[in-house]
Amino acid sequence: MEWSDLRIFLAIAREGTLGAAARKIGQTQPTMGRRLRALELALGQTLFQRTADGFVLTDEGTAALAHAERIEEQALALQRHATGAEMQLEGNLRLSSSDWFGTVMLSPVIAAFGKRHPKVIVELLTDARLYSLPRREADLVFRIKPFDEPEVISRKLLHIPYALYGKKGSKPPRAGDGSGVRVVTMNAEFSDMPDAVWLKRTLPKAEIASRSNNRQAQAELCAGGGGLAVLPRPLGDRDRRLVALDVGVTPPGRDTYVGYHRDLRRLARLRALLDLVIERLADYETLRCPSGKTR
Repeated sequence: MEWSDLRIFLAIAREGTLGAAARKIGQTQPTMGRRLRALELALGQTLFQRTADGFVLTDEGTAALAHAERIEEQALALQRHATGAEMQLEGNLRLSSSDWFGTVMLSPVIAAFGKRHPKVIVELLTDARLYSLPRREADLVFRIKPFDEPEVISRKLLHIPYALYGKKGSKPPRAGDGSGVRVVTMNAEFSDMPDAVWLKRTLPKAEIASRSNNRQAQAELCAGGGGLAVLPRPLGDRDRRLVALDVGVTPPGRDTYVGYHRDLRRLARLRALLDLVIERLADYETLRCPSGKTR
């Protein structure tokens, strides 16, 4: 096996096509294809599935990717040591989270990380699907359910409090009733979410005005007078069009967990980003609202 072929393998895995990978590292497309075939022959494995949309890692390719990235990290470390250069991280990281958490909680951290490590490209995915860490669809995953995969290293990141919100000027409804109240809640697929169950139990006579599985959409609907909504406090408290309503009982909060594949535990850029996330978010409960009151 030619070690230089690992660089070609990494470029194709990251860019998704031979053409894009060739432009990335300054090789011709035929050369890239030839070196990839040589690597697959040397390993005795098919590393990519060729599709109309590009190159998709096979299971064997996914396993090889973790090893190749560790080799790359060590090679870069050796280069930095040999030249006496200050450590500078580079490469790609893919993060997955819910819509509002990615926008409100992670984006400021990613921006700060980018200033420290400008050569690391962070890709933030916030769609509804659950990205698989074992299949390396993402490097870091943030979610509200604990991880149970044996190959995943995870930890509880923080607890997110929730509150009932209304358009500014709204009056708190009476708990246990809800007559004459319109609410925005989760769609049917997520109707068993703790906050949706709480809302139905607390305001049983309320009329459902609209449903959405997108927290930011719920906040916009609420701010526009479309109905009361239960929202994460980091999202609701930052919107000056909204007011938290005290009905005597508090919606249940949610724990947030972060996980990554155990093969990446020594990947320096992942550790650096995770350390910054923990530093900025783990003590969220001690932060203050824009009004100056503690959450």
